[in-house]
Amino acid sequence: MSWIRDNTLNWFQHIAVRIIRAGHVPKHVAIIMDGNRRYANKNNVEKIEGHTRGFDKLAESLQWCMDLGISEVTVYAFSIENFKRTKEEVDCLMELASQKFQRLLDEKEKLMEHGVCVRVIGNLSLIPDKVKRHIAEAMFLTKDNNNAILNVAFAYTSRDEITYAIKDVLDGVKSTDIKIEDINDDLLSKCLYTYKSPDPDLLIRTSGEHRLSDFLMWQCTNTYIHFVNVLWPEFSVWDFLRAIFFYQRYYSQLIKEQGNIHLLNPIISSYIKKLYLKRTNMLQKMVQL
Repeated sequence: MSWIRDNTLNWFQHIAVRIIRAGHVPKHVAIIMDGNRRYANKNNVEKIEGHTRGFDKLAESLQWCMDLGISEVTVYAFSIENFKRTKEEVDCLMELASQKFQRLLDEKEKLMEHGVCVRVIGNLSLIPDKVKRHIAEAMFLTKDNNNAILNVAFAYTSRDEITYAIKDVLDGVKSTDIKIEDINDDLLSKCLYTYKSPDPDLLIRTSGEHRLSDFLMWQCTNTYIHFVNVLWPEFSVWDFLRAIFFYQRYYSQLIKEQGNIHLLNPIISSYIKKLYLKRTNMLQKMVQL
């Protein structure tokens, strides 16, 4: 299945999309794609088939986002906690990820045509070299695209993300690039995996679970959270439009609750540039694995 799908909406769904677009559409939507394994059990198929159907649904939902004018999407694809599953399932998921990112590279003309930038956030040191190489190649291939952004949280948890952000800040203090008094929440935000992205406006979780499962905990302070009682592979465009509709109902309240963003001083900005260069160099090394 392609990452970029042709439009599959019927005329009535197109009308619904146009109505929703008349209101305030979120710029950044995050999705916890939960329910693939339960879908497999429900339909008496192998777990990997459930995960494959989940990827197909991701490709479909990305097309809905483009139809609505949503410019950035962040999806929870693989948690660090998922490594606790059976070796067979983890190996299958890694192989599936390798195949899908290779498919993305094979479709580079379509990605460049649509201007899609793909970023993978997470602790990439935990995943096999082959997957890391495909991920790094995809990120470098699309890094200058800016029509739409897809962030894939892979080998990710918020606790891990915040831990590494704190380590980066401490490294900056040890190297005297920054001082203890420079440390604040804005600095930590710039050291997160999501440093290139604004905080999500809307977060959707499928499968009926009412928890965030350690996903974007720092970033979702003022995010509208919408829980859907359907399994991810069964998630429909109507479920998606309903989430956007409820976001629009609470939009004015969300705006009032947003805090002020403070400008970083030149010393911190210099350290942040140094940190980002270090991360880019690490990514370049992954391409050569």
